[in-house]
Amino acid sequence: MFLAVITSATDVGNTRPSSPTSESVSQIHDVSFYCLTSPLWDESSLNGDASPNPGYGDQNDMYYNASGSATPAPEHPCQPLRKLISTGTFYYASDPQWDISSRLQRRLARTEPWDASTFDDRFVWNEYIIRSLLDFRDRLDPQERAELDQCQFIVLAIQGYVGVCTLALPAPPTNGTPAVATLSLISRLGWKRAGTRFNTRGVDDDGNCANFVETETVFSTDQHCYSYVQVRGSVPLFWEQQGLQTFGHRIQITRPQASQPAFDRHFASLVEEYGAVHAINLLGTKENETALTAAYTRHTKSAQHALGDTIGLTSFDFHSAVRIGGHESVFREIRRLETVVDNLDRFGFAMADALTNDIITEQKGVFRTNCLDCLDRTNFVQDILSRTALEQYLMHIRREWIHSGSLWSNHGELWAENGDALSRIYAGTGALNTSFTRSGKRTLAGVLSDATKSVSRAYINNFQDKGKQAAIDMFVGNLSTQRQVTIFDPIHDSVRAALENRLSEYSTTKQCTIFIGTWNLNGRPPPTESLLPWLFPRPNTPEPDMFALGFQEIVPLTAQQIVQTDPEKKRVWEAKIIDTLERRPHKKSSYILLRSHQLVGTALLVLVKKELTAVIRNVEAASHKTGLRGMSGNKGAVGIRLDYHDSSFCFLTAHFAAGHGNVAERNADYRTIVNGLHFLKGKTIDSHQNVIWLADTNYRIDLDNDRARTLASIDDFDALLAADQLRRAMDERAVFEGYQEGPLLFRPTYKYDLGTDNYDTSEKMRVPAWTDRILFRGNNLDLAVYSRVELRSSDHRAVFALFRAEVRIIDHVKRAALSKLLLESVTSTAPGEKLDEKLAGLTFSQEEPDLPPPSSEDAAWWDDLEHPNGIVIPVTSKPGRGGNPFDSSSESSLSSSPSSSEEELYHALQAPIAPVQTTRRPAPPPPPRASKVTPESDS
Repeated sequence: MFLAVITSATDVGNTRPSSPTSESVSQIHDVSFYCLTSPLWDESSLNGDASPNPGYGDQNDMYYNASGSATPAPEHPCQPLRKLISTGTFYYASDPQWDISSRLQRRLARTEPWDASTFDDRFVWNEYIIRSLLDFRDRLDPQERAELDQCQFIVLAIQGYVGVCTLALPAPPTNGTPAVATLSLISRLGWKRAGTRFNTRGVDDDGNCANFVETETVFSTDQHCYSYVQVRGSVPLFWEQQGLQTFGHRIQITRPQASQPAFDRHFASLVEEYGAVHAINLLGTKENETALTAAYTRHTKSAQHALGDTIGLTSFDFHSAVRIGGHESVFREIRRLETVVDNLDRFGFAMADALTNDIITEQKGVFRTNCLDCLDRTNFVQDILSRTALEQYLMHIRREWIHSGSLWSNHGELWAENGDALSRIYAGTGALNTSFTRSGKRTLAGVLSDATKSVSRAYINNFQDKGKQAAIDMFVGNLSTQRQVTIFDPIHDSVRAALENRLSEYSTTKQCTIFIGTWNLNGRPPPTESLLPWLFPRPNTPEPDMFALGFQEIVPLTAQQIVQTDPEKKRVWEAKIIDTLERRPHKKSSYILLRSHQLVGTALLVLVKKELTAVIRNVEAASHKTGLRGMSGNKGAVGIRLDYHDSSFCFLTAHFAAGHGNVAERNADYRTIVNGLHFLKGKTIDSHQNVIWLADTNYRIDLDNDRARTLASIDDFDALLAADQLRRAMDERAVFEGYQEGPLLFRPTYKYDLGTDNYDTSEKMRVPAWTDRILFRGNNLDLAVYSRVELRSSDHRAVFALFRAEVRIIDHVKRAALSKLLLESVTSTAPGEKLDEKLAGLTFSQEEPDLPPPSSEDAAWWDDLEHPNGIVIPVTSKPGRGGNPFDSSSESSLSSSPSSSEEELYHALQAPIAPVQTTRRPAPPPPPRASKVTPESDS
């Protein structure tokens, strides 16, 4: 457990000098991490490092041993966090009486007195870290709470940019004294979908989009204070960019038919927060950008049915305008766009009286600007909108100030610095086009600088950002292995335990049906024969709510396919399946393709009923290679995970190593996939409540070929199953421990002559085997059917399973209300009863084992029948009691260079801190154990 302390910060300035209380901002330059549970890191160079602003491009420190050779210095486990926080992009309020996370209009509209726990939770980046402290603060008496606030032990930090400049403007005609004005720019970067350029794109199921920034322009004089707010954010659809990215943009819209609910949530939250929203889309005519624009337009029209004219969209091809008329033409054209002019007048701006803080006018809407990365083009246009709105304000207050050169010079400089800061956060370099933003003209030096930045971005985004992404996820609490620091609180601990026991009071369950199918296609295209016998094998059963279909060898496993996978075959199969579902007889509901993913020949498709897309969230896909020791994707696995209401599901299709005798290789493939396949935010396969494998496992039957064929022909499945390699491996707990499989009451699915019911008659004469399997784990999964279908277009038979699943639906309002009632019942006292006495009488759960009896002169607790000679075997910690995510050994890869893999960082988070050497006498060694005798193997 570590305490993070700000050790270096500078004052940016007072963003609103006319305010009755100071609104000064400090910029963080360095933090130190002090371990509260071990002295191991007390002498670490992290706390004494004099170099400010460590970045992700810095080289690791080196030290020289006795032989003179250089080796990497041991790194502090919090070094990635220090690099992240100390880059100069985090800010906090220097004075404890104002909320830096909220815009001026929102702050002044609050009627309750200032309170440290009142802030905009979209922009406070360290909320996860300090949440337990804030909860502790809320339970203090008012006086104790005020004293805690005064010492500023709890700091609320935002990430983004804050710039302040003070300037003298022409004097009013009354007294001739120049007017002093303060121009401030505050950009608040959202953390709810935080990340780096190619690792975080689009929107999540809660409507949070990548690189979402609220930017506020504040202009303050001794009479009035002006505020104008804009937002930017990634196109709010499900899209991503995979693989190595250079200067092209290979964009994949991952859920084209299931983005509308998240899209609607995003704009509904903006409307609720800001009023009306008008989006300005700056994407161009490149193929990928055109596809995004078309989808953006289509989703906006659908959303307008629910939100009406509170949202709108204007598309403006920025690059085309620059090619034709230069950057100057963009300035002119944006200000002439009818939708921009109309909405500037419609939205207005916020203005408050400087002395009384009374709101005079309110801003009634915002512009939401985006390009592909929401950096360069977006910042350029937001600068134009900010200047235009400020001119409108000055027209009402002091018309002559519009012609002040110093005002617009400072305005342009602030926006250029803002663009650089936000670009460094998301892309690793400063923004492009800033030379024009600063000076109003395009220069050769600016062109060369932009070219250099583009090359640097390509390197940083491809080779350094994964380490930075892992640090961001750790900072905001996105890793599934993380747990918040617990402040011991028996009252709230008892409430949490009671809530868990009373789950049925605030939640309900519903039944759903899931179809699982797996089929090795042998590289064949979709057959002319109907797929209905496979997809709807039981006509009298309810239509499945969800389909998960796994394919192997969807493309021929040639060397060319392994190097460059052809996605066209997957698209053809997707179209075939969707067409089959749409044309089925007696259709009762429509299905959409929720998500698909491919790794060379292995592909996974998840389809759901159209009406369920609103309750299915957090859909992610991942893959992991196992071929050629992990270098090739000819073998491996593809996974798709999702949350259906409040239950999590993970579907995995895989293709294990081939060859009758390669059991050990297949076992190794399974372990490699389980340990190496990760979803976003550190989620693993085991972190899901329901897991289903639908795979070509390639496990064979260890029988003579003729014997196996004879048993298969007479349906003697028990004799075949006794020789099944997979069942043996499961019995030995080598693979699929904790998983179940339905009864194998169908013939082996491999290998057939194409188009026939004859097992392999080729020269190899392969032994029949159940290579295609479906295995599952989950207390709420009930297997109804497990069988195969006689589709003859491949050398494998398709296999399917029908599951009935129980899905949990939590009513979070009821849960909060019940939690409040339980808390009140614990803390309320009867007349004359003292709370301390009542709490002392409560019985709380005892999680730790009982302590041993005390020692005496005749006997010591460490020397008894169970521990002869004082030998004590340590007891492993109980499952579920996760340690601090920062716990890691002195050789942890958590602090390694930014090129370290995300997988290594995840494993480092779970490694224990190295023990500290003490002077205590070590315990006596355990007695030697007799070696275990193992039976001789058949091989």
